[in-house]
Amino acid sequence: MAKDYNIRKTSGQCSECETQLEPGTEFTATVSEGQDELIRNDYCDKCAESLSEEATKAVLCKWRTVVPHPEEKKKLLVSNDLLVNLFERLSDSEEPSKINFRYVLALVLMRKKILIYDRMGVNDEGQEVWSMHFKGAGPEPEEQLVIDPKLDEDQIAEVSDSLGEIMEGDFQ
Repeated sequence: MAKDYNIRKTSGQCSECETQLEPGTEFTATVSEGQDELIRNDYCDKCAESLSEEATKAVLCKWRTVVPHPEEKKKLLVSNDLLVNLFERLSDSEEPSKINFRYVLALVLMRKKILIYDRMGVNDEGQEVWSMHFKGAGPEPEEQLVIDPKLDEDQIAEVSDSLGEIMEGDFQ
């Protein structure tokens, strides 16, 4: 589903000045909200510092990473905090691709035992909605509602691949 999200794999160069990002170089990566898609951009330090306020408004998440050396194995360069932040920022999305993406994030967070399933209900549109909460959120945790878009296994795998492409630091 990477094509559905139109998320390009990193090209190994700065999205702003097109400087080549050499192995071992630190850079900033972002995922932004486009019209109907999620977009990844990579920035060298100079361009990351000079991003306009308008450019940063659409950013859903931002992280620092290092260009891996070609011989290194792929690593998922994402913290639990980053996953939670992205999950929360997508809470008000009504676009199907973002609902699908948030659903898969919920599955990942459940597997990591960060997000706890409480119950299932049905919303006014007839969609199945999961009521969840974050582990350790206190005696009255904030309810997290997740629409179950009824993805099949292949669709879940495709959305998971998209998540991996966003968060990987692999330039091959």
